Amino acid sequence: MNLVPINSESVPLGQPLPFALRSANGALLAQKGFVVSDAKALSDITGMGIQLCVDVDESGDSYRAYVGRLQQMLMAETSLGELASVKMSAPAPAPAPARNREERGPLDWSELQLRVMQVLRAPKAVDFRERLQALHEDLARRCEQAPDATLLALIFLSAQETRLYSGTHAMLVSCVCMVVAREMLRWSPAQVRRLGAAGLTMNIAMTELQDQLAQQTQPLTARQIAAVEDHAARSAAMLAELGVTDAVWLEAVRHHHHRKPGPFAEKTEGEQMARLIQRADVFGARISPRASRWPMPVTAAMKASYYDEENKVDEAGAALVKGLGVYPPGAFVRLASEEVGVVLRRGISATTPRVAVVTNRLGMPTGEFIPRDTSQPQWKITGVVAHKDVRVKIALDRLLPLV
Repeated sequence: MNLVPINSESVPLGQPLPFALRSANGALLAQKGFVVSDAKALSDITGMGIQLCVDVDESGDSYRAYVGRLQQMLMAETSLGELASVKMSAPAPAPAPARNREERGPLDWSELQLRVMQVLRAPKAVDFRERLQALHEDLARRCEQAPDATLLALIFLSAQETRLYSGTHAMLVSCVCMVVAREMLRWSPAQVRRLGAAGLTMNIAMTELQDQLAQQTQPLTARQIAAVEDHAARSAAMLAELGVTDAVWLEAVRHHHHRKPGPFAEKTEGEQMARLIQRADVFGARISPRASRWPMPVTAAMKASYYDEENKVDEAGAALVKGLGVYPPGAFVRLASEEVGVVLRRGISATTPRVAVVTNRLGMPTGEFIPRDTSQPQWKITGVVAHKDVRVKIALDRLLPLV
C-alpha cells in the first residue's frame, strides 16, 4: 500500500466516494462507492481520532487530480483557507462516442453494483429515499438513452455474479421491466419509473439472505424457506417504514411473488407491475449462477418466463420475450459459421440481433471482436452457448463501446 493522509474535509458528502477510505495502518473504513451521507456519518468514522488515508495505488486518478489541483493553487499563492477547502473527487470521464453520449457520462457498473448493495443492505429512513432516488435516476436514464448497452451489461454480469448477486439481480429486474414497459406496453413515463423503483426494491427484506443463498450449497433450512415465502410482504412493510408512500409501488412489491396467471386487463395497476416484475424475476434468477448449480441457458430462461403456471402464454412474459428478443444482449450464441459470438444489441426481428464474434470456428479467440449480421444465412444463429463454455475472458468495458 501507498497510504497518504487526507483531511476529513476532503471527503465528499452525499455522493459515492471516488476512493476507499483507510486508517493509517491500512484498515478499510469505507469502500469506494460508499455514500457518506453527512458530517455526522463522517464523524462516526473519524470519531476515535482516526487519521483518514487513501491508498494511492487504489485511488490513482482521484489522488493525482487532487494533488495536481493543490499544486496549481500553491503556485498561484492561494490562501491556506482556500487550500483546505479542496476536496478529492473522481476525475471527469472521457467523452463517450456521440451515439452513446449521456448527459452525466457513462455508468461505472462495478461502482453501481456496490451502490445498490449499500442502499439495499443497510437502509436508513433518514436518507433512504434520497439515495434510492439518485440510484434509480441513474438506471432509468441509462435505460432510456442506451437500453441495449444496459441490457448487455446486466445480463453479462448476471451470468457470472454470485458475490453481489442481490444487487445485480435487482438492477436487472428493474431495467428489464422499464425497457419492456416503455417499448412493448407503452406505459407512461411515470408508470415506467414507478415500476423500475418497485423492481429495484422488491427483495429489500431479504437482500442479505439472497446473497447467502447464492453461495450456499446445502438445502434451504425451514427458517430460510419461511423467509423466502414471506419476503414480499416484509419488503413492502419495510419500504413503508422507510418513507415510501406510493400505494401502487407498495402493491407491486407486495404481490411480486404471487403466481397468479390471468389476463392483464383483470389486474390492478399494481398487480400488472407485480406480474411483469415476477416474469423478469424468473428470467433473471435462471440466467444467474449459484454455488450449487450452473446458470440456465438464456433461451430456457426465456421459455420459463414466456409460459405461465398453467403452461399458457403469459401476457407479461410474452412482452418480455418480444422486448428483449429470443437472444438478448449479453447472451452467447453459436452461428452457422461455427463461430461463437456475444449479442451486442437487438435486431429488426427477435432472432436476428447484432453479434460480435469472440471465437472462430476452431474455438480459438479472435482477439478483436468481429461484427456479424445474423440476418445473413452464413451467420444465422443456430443455438445458444452457456457462459461457462466460452473459454475467453471478456472485459465488459471492451464490449459496451461496440453496441
